[in-house]
Amino acid sequence: MPLKKIGDFSISYLQILNEKGVVDAKLEPKLSDDELHKLYRTMLLARETDARMLKLQRQGRLGTFGPGTGQEAAFTAPISAASDEDWIVGTFREPGARLFRGEPLSQYLAYFNGYEEGNTFDPAKRVLPMSVIVASQTLHAVGLAYAMQYKGEKDSAVITFLGDGATSEGDFHEALNFASVWQAPVVFIVQNNQWAISTPRKMQTRAKTIAQRAVAYDMPGIQVDGNDPLAMYQATKEALDRAHAGEGPTLIEAVTYRLMMHTTADDPKKYRSEDEEKEWWKKDPLTRFRVYLENKGLLDEKSHAALATEIKAYIDDEVKKFEAATDWPPDISFDHVLGTRHPSIERQRTAFLANLNKEAANG
Repeated sequence: MPLKKIGDFSISYLQILNEKGVVDAKLEPKLSDDELHKLYRTMLLARETDARMLKLQRQGRLGTFGPGTGQEAAFTAPISAASDEDWIVGTFREPGARLFRGEPLSQYLAYFNGYEEGNTFDPAKRVLPMSVIVASQTLHAVGLAYAMQYKGEKDSAVITFLGDGATSEGDFHEALNFASVWQAPVVFIVQNNQWAISTPRKMQTRAKTIAQRAVAYDMPGIQVDGNDPLAMYQATKEALDRAHAGEGPTLIEAVTYRLMMHTTADDPKKYRSEDEEKEWWKKDPLTRFRVYLENKGLLDEKSHAALATEIKAYIDDEVKKFEAATDWPPDISFDHVLGTRHPSIERQRTAFLANLNKEAANG
């Protein structure tokens, strides 16, 4: 019997705004001036939030966190494409997504100082708590999407973020499989920032793209310039439109780069070169988006300086609000390690409180 071709498969790459800020007018999405301004402001706020949080952490005023510098377009632009009825299911590296939805920065800071209460969100905002366990949030996203589908919600979908390292986890593949079988309204956005902590992309898979994994699960897949906010907006908007129309899930690979450390407990100089980082700084999403807005007459030196001043004042106020909170017990972070109290955790709590008392006694 002769071999029969079952099908042809291909993966497309989308870029609308290049590294120099030059836009492809034929592909340019129709965003209002206000929408463009809000997107840029939130991206800049996320960048400045990283910078302030790093200072706070180094000063011992904040716990460990994972900076998102360099990935602002990948996690902020998709939310600008979403409606208020769409859910956000993310990790610990998407500050712009949560800030875009209106999370107070003081609450974000509280979470990274060990207060799980900071990981709560107004249910009406449709944002799940941040997930730290790699790829676990993808299963939550599919379950949430299936529940909405079951309830008959027609104009709701779920956007879930994950890193390239998460695509090596079984949870990711199970999530894609169930989403496809159920035709659940989920948009999987893989932030391919080239490094799963210290493991490079080339050591995770020989596949030419991460997007092509969509082929195995019979869903649309596309690779996007993750540092291009216009491309990220457009790819997400099209995926959400399909999801809202009952056409199932989509996998978007956002090709981007983590310009800073994996977390503040990490030293990227041990596993990657400064030359590599310099090359990716040339592709900075904020720089190209600023040029684009300037070319459209929506931004200039004066208005940008005013925006930067406004953002700095906001961050200053939120830091003061965060540090002024005194109604949380110092050992509250031990309350949420497990669902119930455990002897080993309680021993750590006791030791922690003893050290605090010793420090207080010594002045």
